[in-house]
Amino acid sequence: MKPNISKPSQEDVLNAFAVEPNPGPETLDRYLRNYPECTADLVELSRDLLQPMVEAAGPLSEKDKAMIDAAWKRHQEAALAARADPFAVLTVFGLREIARVLGVRRQIVAAFRERKVIVASVPQPFLARLASALSTTVGRLTEFLTAPPTPSPALSYKADGKPSVAGPATFEQLLVDSGVPEAERAKLMAGD
Repeated sequence: MKPNISKPSQEDVLNAFAVEPNPGPETLDRYLRNYPECTADLVELSRDLLQPMVEAAGPLSEKDKAMIDAAWKRHQEAALAARADPFAVLTVFGLREIARVLGVRRQIVAAFRERKVIVASVPQPFLARLASALSTTVGRLTEFLTAPPTPSPALSYKADGKPSVAGPATFEQLLVDSGVPEAERAKLMAGD
């Protein structure tokens, strides 16, 4: 009985070839014999690896510098925007977990994510727990929440017209609308 030896994937073969100390013709021949199913990709990779490195002929032109600066500025703005939105990196599971930790329904967390809550109506202890769950500060969370609300991209899917954002509601109204029982609502409003 033959042992069950699995062949490496094409990606593994190409990665191994790419790190060979001498990717010359002898090494290529050996890989082609051992992995004939990867012939085309191995030959292409071999050509790429044997290409001489082209050094820049001189300093960058003003046009090149402007393009690099513009790209860098877009990168910085995107990084700042992602950092400004504490909900941006959360998955659906993460949102569920935050709702569980805070003892509220997911629609309450979604209202915070969509900036549909009047921040001044949120008890400070709850706001502090939310900030902690989002790994941010109360100040940054408050800054995010006080920015104008933005409609969820999902709202525009199959919409007849341009989606609009409902006005913000008080924290207590969100709790009422989501069906939180009065006793739990009182605890959340008290900051417990």
